[in-house]
Amino acid sequence: MGQSSVRGEETRERVRHAGDPDRGGAPDGGDQAAEDASPAAAGGRGALRRRRQRERPRRRYRILRWVAACLALLILGTAGAGYLYYLHLNGNIKKDKLNLGDDSVAGTAPNAAGQTPMNILLIGSDARDTKANQDLGGARDTFGGTPLADVQMLVHLSADRSNMSVVSMPRDTLLEIPKCTDGEGKVYPASTRPVMTNESLGRGGPGCTVATWQKLTRIRIDHFMMVDFAGVVSMADAIGGVPVCVDANILSRDGEGHGSGLKLKKGTHPVKGEQALQWLRTRYGFEDGTDIGRAKAQHMYMNSMARELRENATLGNPGKLRGLAEQATSALTVDEGLDTVKKLYDLSNEFKRVPPSRITMTTMPWQQAVSDHNRVEPKPEDAEQLFRLVREDIALDGKDKRKSAAEKEKAEQEQAAKEPESTDPAAPDAQIAVRVQNGTGTATRAAASGRATQVGGLLAAEGFTAAAADGSAVPGVERTVLRYPSAELEGDARRVAKKLGIPADAVERSTAVSGVTLVVGADWREGDRYQAPEGGADGKGGGADDDRTPESADALNGSDKDACMHVDPNFTWS
Repeated sequence: MGQSSVRGEETRERVRHAGDPDRGGAPDGGDQAAEDASPAAAGGRGALRRRRQRERPRRRYRILRWVAACLALLILGTAGAGYLYYLHLNGNIKKDKLNLGDDSVAGTAPNAAGQTPMNILLIGSDARDTKANQDLGGARDTFGGTPLADVQMLVHLSADRSNMSVVSMPRDTLLEIPKCTDGEGKVYPASTRPVMTNESLGRGGPGCTVATWQKLTRIRIDHFMMVDFAGVVSMADAIGGVPVCVDANILSRDGEGHGSGLKLKKGTHPVKGEQALQWLRTRYGFEDGTDIGRAKAQHMYMNSMARELRENATLGNPGKLRGLAEQATSALTVDEGLDTVKKLYDLSNEFKRVPPSRITMTTMPWQQAVSDHNRVEPKPEDAEQLFRLVREDIALDGKDKRKSAAEKEKAEQEQAAKEPESTDPAAPDAQIAVRVQNGTGTATRAAASGRATQVGGLLAAEGFTAAAADGSAVPGVERTVLRYPSAELEGDARRVAKKLGIPADAVERSTAVSGVTLVVGADWREGDRYQAPEGGADGKGGGADDDRTPESADALNGSDKDACMHVDPNFTWS
């Protein structure tokens, strides 16, 4: 091989391996001598550059795709984490059955716009089943014991959401608690004598408290919300404190250590945390030292809290919100209709629609109990008047337009027309067995003598020849009621009610009776046809044509910022 040909081969070899440091090429991709030596080599170098230029955009595109994929995963991961946290909060919320009783109560008929009111029972439990509750609740000897429903408030949202009424029941109220059956099938028999209403919670759970309220008021309860000590503290913290007022320095503690421990100076102060709980639990030091004074203080607190939620809530810190969400949901027990954060949020929006000026807080009218002077019982005519206003969706602040007698009659006829037909038609009148009981007695008046026999005779004259008077003693009822035990007898009961002129909402299902049972109430002590007398059952105020809230309900308007608790002079300090 000639020398010239050898040099040419070496040159071609260098061109082939240009840019390869391991094969003798320069790191920058070319040997200048080789490029100068051969036009072919220069052409190859240009092609290489053009190929690399085409590859750079493709590499950049691949990088962008990778970044986009990572962002998508990040977004999905964040959303997934939020959803998982939502599920976590839902898991914190404890659920229980709404009504553990056997009796059913009809709801209020929709208004002209098709809207219906909503009734929620708020229950404050004194349970000491956790360390937090034990630390806050005191009475350490009760740890793990049967909880009591120390706070009970019925919240009524009007059908059009224009107003809200609250009825509080004193903890010391004596009532007959109905039979309750818990979720595991355990039966708690009906009380054989009046007992304190707060004991209802220990008879299977909050659903028994609901059943007790429904039996007393004949108001259908749609939901309940129960919160324990720790939950009350977290709610006060959530809004940065609730302003409350006392007319003197107060220390709720007597010489024997009784009292909540609340210590405040005269004037208005924001309370939160444990101090908020002390305010809600204080009895010793407020008013006359009874549970009535405590209910009044609770009303002031709730009104103030409602105003704070609208005006000055401090919920802007996400970290704080997260911690409060954990505490609040962990302290809450609700019925199955409110068992998610979403449902609770929707309910809160319903509450927000009502302006504070249309919120009315009341206490169930009461009187000293006959069987125990240290306890109270519903004041018959006034309590029934208050319950009726709630049943009929009449605002307790008196700002609703009053209906004339003709309008009321028309509304009653329309409601009766909307009553669902029984799946079991009524039997012939002569075949309907009706037991008639005399429930006309009240706490202040003896039962009308022979009233069951008289009404039984009226039924027989109307064609109900199987009607019979029941001479056994029965508890008095303020309002006449027709009860039936099962759906198969609903048609019979409604037939009897229609013939006697008893309104449809006074017909109720109850397992406390074995057949169609007419309990003649204090509103029908005389006369041949049922008609609630004007001025209430005893002619002392109230009644179907009087839509005023009884003075004994001690109404407090939600916009009243001047309300201040009176302090017992024996519980002041300087």
